[in-house]
Amino acid sequence: MLNTPPLTRDLVLVGGGHAHALVLRQWGMNPLAGARLTVINPGPTAPYTGMLPGHVAGHYGRDTLEIDLMALARFAGARLILSHATAIDREARLIHVEGRGPVAYDAASIDIGITAQMGIEGFAEHATGAKPLNIYAQVWRDFLEAVAKGQKAPEIAVIGGGIAGCELAMAMAFALRGKGVAPKVTVIEAGPQISGMNARARLKIGKAMAGLGVHVRTNARIKRITATHVHLEKQEPVATSLCVGAAGAFPHSWVAQTDLPQENGFIVVDPDLRVSGDPHLFAVGDCAHMPFAPRPKAGVFAVRAAPVLHDNLRAVLTGGRLRRFRPQKSYLKLVSLGGKTALAEKYGFAVAAPLLWRWKDRIDRAFMDKLAHLPIMKAPAPPSDVALSEANEHLEAPLCGGCGAKVGGSVLRGSLKDAGAPDHADVVRAQGDDAAILRQPGGGFQVLSTDHLRAFVEDPVQMTRIAAVHALGDVWAMGAAPQTALSTIILPRMSQALQSRTLHEINSTARHVFGAAGASVVGGHTTMGAELTIGFTVTGTCAQKPITLGGAQAGDVLLLTRPIGTGVILAAHMAGRAPPRVIAQTLAQMEQPQSIAADVLSDAHAMTDVTGFGLAGHVDAMCGASGVRATLWQLEIPVYEGARALSALGIASSLLASNVADVSVDGAHDPLLHDPQTAGGLLAALPLDRAEIALAQLAAQGCHGWVIGTLEKGTGPIKLTQQRMLK
Repeated sequence: MLNTPPLTRDLVLVGGGHAHALVLRQWGMNPLAGARLTVINPGPTAPYTGMLPGHVAGHYGRDTLEIDLMALARFAGARLILSHATAIDREARLIHVEGRGPVAYDAASIDIGITAQMGIEGFAEHATGAKPLNIYAQVWRDFLEAVAKGQKAPEIAVIGGGIAGCELAMAMAFALRGKGVAPKVTVIEAGPQISGMNARARLKIGKAMAGLGVHVRTNARIKRITATHVHLEKQEPVATSLCVGAAGAFPHSWVAQTDLPQENGFIVVDPDLRVSGDPHLFAVGDCAHMPFAPRPKAGVFAVRAAPVLHDNLRAVLTGGRLRRFRPQKSYLKLVSLGGKTALAEKYGFAVAAPLLWRWKDRIDRAFMDKLAHLPIMKAPAPPSDVALSEANEHLEAPLCGGCGAKVGGSVLRGSLKDAGAPDHADVVRAQGDDAAILRQPGGGFQVLSTDHLRAFVEDPVQMTRIAAVHALGDVWAMGAAPQTALSTIILPRMSQALQSRTLHEINSTARHVFGAAGASVVGGHTTMGAELTIGFTVTGTCAQKPITLGGAQAGDVLLLTRPIGTGVILAAHMAGRAPPRVIAQTLAQMEQPQSIAADVLSDAHAMTDVTGFGLAGHVDAMCGASGVRATLWQLEIPVYEGARALSALGIASSLLASNVADVSVDGAHDPLLHDPQTAGGLLAALPLDRAEIALAQLAAQGCHGWVIGTLEKGTGPIKLTQQRMLK
């Protein structure tokens, strides 16, 4: 809204660790007006360490232990950048990020955890660290599947005989036994005994490991690791098909390259969790070193630090008073023993029982429930009196972003029905096509198109990439070479400093995308408004008459270059109901240019890009312009992962009802045919033999294509059949 306070300060959270996840939750419950929040993390989820052994053992599914950072970011009103931080310029207050320009901050916090990557010869090539957890978890899942298929021997070496190493060894042994396989798991410890626990706990854990067939090598010094063995000094080598590093905590290598104050690679912080000597930067969790209260690397301290971090970040941004973090001196250790039993250790006591596992399970699930089931925040009260609407209009539904925010096709056609002939002879009449066509005085043609998108992600860089690819689609669909682009940008209200930062991100991204397509960004227009909107007017040139909707012929097949389903996925994302990986994968696909596909399909009889009116709407437009009728093969139409499941739940774009009403389809009802697409694929009509050549050419260049239907003489509704049918 235009009456809300302008954005004036940038807060950046680097990493999706436990403390930052809790800060996001708390921020969403009480956001700070004027603060723009950004999260930088390599993936859309972050694993919860407490449930990892249970996942490895088979007690929890993958989704159970993953924190949904996308949902948390949306709840907090934050932009989520899916990439790695690579450096920090503290003087300029910039976070350098892999694959994009730097991100500016007024206050920032680092919560990137630790790694278990070890400097042993052969480790990088033949082993995996227990941290980062998401990488190890995937390696383990792949290994377990390979063992079950008889493709790998159940031989595992775990480097490190502390609590983490023993816990993982027991979990892996238990999982292998569950597959009917006799495990050969060896824990390799450099010291004289397993470490990190008292004598009573050590005795009980040793007994539990022996019961699962886990062997321990003590006083074992590793010389090197190969594909088949861990070679030890003065001991027999350990045969292994999987080697896991769990010996200690190691800092991320990029931190060592910064000027941050460090202790053995860990960031030194003051009692208020600020990086020592830096009033604008915080660090928390395993990546931080607390000289005022040294503690082992344990998630419990990050969880306890989260409220203090949240309050202190707000204090820095508002000029308030900072709090001191006082970590507990001792904490209860609950160690999984492979099966559904656990050991509790504190104050020199140790006891093991199934009841303790259930207690641990209850604690872990409560933590994850807090982050998964976000509170419903009170919305502004609706007006008491509302004007009546037409019975067929669903104006109460939240308005989608992207092409889901388009005006319906029937409304647009009604507004254009009285359009007369063009006033200039150099304007080629092609109403309904993707772009206007202009004759060039020296020969050839120029095409002109415009598109803008209401933002559906908070990151201006990602939104610009998608908006640029979306706008270029009209030019590519007509067989033209992109020439120039003009930007149309609406920024939410923000200070001049944030305007400058945001426009730099948008403009540099636009120049990169259009430059790669052969076009120049030559200007534009920028205003402030209620929300972020990014659009482009694009021109292109071609020597021959551009490809239009009206050239399709009976006997042609329809070739599509991208799946459908972005509308329902974005609607689910807005509602907080889409799996994070589904969203991330879809957005990544939407960012990809289609210049290669356009070149391959440059001799198509007719072509368009599938956007707001859905696949059925664009097929219908091609049929109407060409005087043919289409048959679509439902099982051949590619669909984005997760889209069909979300559609089955009744989730839909706000434009879906209009699209369904505008186009008739004979056959089984399939809402995805009408789903509005943003940055959708190219839809081409061409002969079958040429389509088969095009598919091979696309595959050879790492692109995709699907033949989804055929055209015949006649008129009438689109026919939908399940199977591929060719005469």
